[in-house]
Amino acid sequence: MEKEKVVLAYSGGLDTSVCIKWLMEEKGLDVIAVTGDVGQERQDLEFVKNKALQVGAIEALAIDMREEYVNDFLTKALAANCMYENKYPMVSALSRPVISKNLVEIAHKYGAKYIAHGCTGKGNDQVRFEVAIQSLDPEIKVLAPVREWNLHTRNDEMEYAKNHGIPVPTTKASPYSIDDNLWGRAIECGELEDPWSEPLEDIYTMTTSSYEAPAEGEYVVISFDAGVPCALDGEKMSFHDIILKMNEIAGRNGFGRVDMIENRLVGVKSRECYEVPGALSIIQAHKALEDLCLERELLHFKPIVEQKWAELVYDGLWFSPLKEALDGFCSTTQQLVTGDVRLRFLKGSCVTVGRRSKYSLYDYGLATYDSADTFNRDSAEGFIDLFGLSTRVWAKHRQDEGKPGVV
Repeated sequence: MEKEKVVLAYSGGLDTSVCIKWLMEEKGLDVIAVTGDVGQERQDLEFVKNKALQVGAIEALAIDMREEYVNDFLTKALAANCMYENKYPMVSALSRPVISKNLVEIAHKYGAKYIAHGCTGKGNDQVRFEVAIQSLDPEIKVLAPVREWNLHTRNDEMEYAKNHGIPVPTTKASPYSIDDNLWGRAIECGELEDPWSEPLEDIYTMTTSSYEAPAEGEYVVISFDAGVPCALDGEKMSFHDIILKMNEIAGRNGFGRVDMIENRLVGVKSRECYEVPGALSIIQAHKALEDLCLERELLHFKPIVEQKWAELVYDGLWFSPLKEALDGFCSTTQQLVTGDVRLRFLKGSCVTVGRRSKYSLYDYGLATYDSADTFNRDSAEGFIDLFGLSTRVWAKHRQDEGKPGVV
């Protein structure tokens, strides 16, 4: 009798390698291991595939998701200037939906009734994977082996692996838990669990210490077309390649580190460190161009939408109707966000020092104080009279009641 199939999100590490054997033995399932390339630090994908097959998977797939990730996910994130809690560009929360989408597509292709992941019961990613999968196909059942099994420590997992013939790491494990993709790196655990402890330099791989960054600094011009980066210093490039180049430029100048206390969806406060040099600098440039091209009321309202967008995506609701509707709003705001922004990097800082656009709403005649001034000062008195009318009526009422002032 043919066994039922499960599609496993497979990283090649200890957790998901143990998951393969556990799903085979405890659930009696045939495992299809899927590794997604979303621009993480380069893996030998053939090695990962072969390891999955060696452990017992009936099929192992390595899917290049980078183009889809950039074009269908990061473009939307940039339109929303995604910053969770107004602190950091999201990393894991942005890659999980594209991975989930591919897992569902592969499950359909192979007729699998189950999808499994290697997330713990304490983090955000279990929610992101499961809610995304259920949003795309409510009939698929999601399995979470790490939540179910009784292997509570890494040593327990390694013992299980040895007893079941699963290759285990031969080098000392890093004390840090790291997740990364094209948009940046998320680092936690180890000494970082003490919020008073300053991070050691060994956690960083994308950014130079600001102490060691070049003293002369560096300028770069990012060009946008309808809100999407399209060129660097006048050279046309894909958004994907601009991210890679900005990771390099900002990183070598010491910009892009974030050390924060993060409020997880599950209710836990977590100390997290991030390296997001390209993401942070691109978002900064994008916002600077929006300041030039978007009308005042729209600029004042858009951050409200952006904050809600970031919360929805952080919470795993990428495929929710509200998030889709907010995408529509953000998309309309980007139609005229076209132009150039000049950034200056220096010793860990990134400063916007220039912006220009054919759709600029900046009017020199209205803004200047010299002889070219076209602003009609005669309108000011009447404007102030009407603008302050309600406050003036209120103040007179308070005065008549013998209670002047704002209290």
